[in-house]
Amino acid sequence: MKTKTNTKTLDQFVEEQYGKKGTKKREKFEKGYENFKIGVLIQQARLEKGLTQDQLAMRCGTNKGYISKIENDIKEVRLSTLQRIVEIGLGGHLDLSIRF
Repeated sequence: MKTKTNTKTLDQFVEEQYGKKGTKKREKFEKGYENFKIGVLIQQARLEKGLTQDQLAMRCGTNKGYISKIENDIKEVRLSTLQRIVEIGLGGHLDLSIRF
């Protein structure tokens, strides 16, 4: 006997929880998601390079607590600091784009 499931896509779930794109609640959610994503990307890159938070912080002239707060989505990172973390601390290149 088949059972009916109420499976939803991620887009359906987000729209149900935070509203349609363009609403204040949805915009706030999406901004928070981008900050979360930046922290995850930094953490993944740091781990791939075999660095601790302290080592990364020393390389780019900040402190371990700041790196931790970025990685854990507690603090927003300034663009200039993000560039320093990526380019000096991780030896990478930061790409930005604007889409319409």
